[in-house]
Amino acid sequence: MESCIDSLILALGSNLGDREQQIHSALKKIEERIGTIKSLSALYHTSPVGFDSSHDFLNCVCEVSSNIDINTIFAITREIEDEMGRKTKSVDGQYADRIIDIDLILADNLIIDTPELTLPHPRFHQRDFVVSPLCEIAPDREHPLLGKSIRQLRDELQHAERDQ
Repeated sequence: MESCIDSLILALGSNLGDREQQIHSALKKIEERIGTIKSLSALYHTSPVGFDSSHDFLNCVCEVSSNIDINTIFAITREIEDEMGRKTKSVDGQYADRIIDIDLILADNLIIDTPELTLPHPRFHQRDFVVSPLCEIAPDREHPLLGKSIRQLRDELQHAERDQ
């Protein structure tokens, strides 16, 4: 595994408590423990996807450079979630409200498919709450498996949503 990740994309979301404060707290912990935040999207207000809730989300995406290996980064994101009060991750498409969610979306052009970690994130290109903020900070970044830019993925997703 590479020990230095030049461009790690993380997606953050919160729909419980002081959502903006939760996001900022998580970003601070990311910067303290994982690496330098090189760019950060705006905060996006979004409805829950995959489950019903009266609590809307705040979402954002950040790009981080790190000298830590990807498996350690993954473990650190889980520790941050746990420290902030998230005790369970979504399993088998069963989603719930959460104080904080930190997802690894892309790490350089790494392709990983293990029981613990899949990169690129297997569904991010289907989620406007990830693709739109990512397009804000890295529109020309290419999905290493789909061979399309983030801008193309956003445009396709928005076109598909209009057709529904």
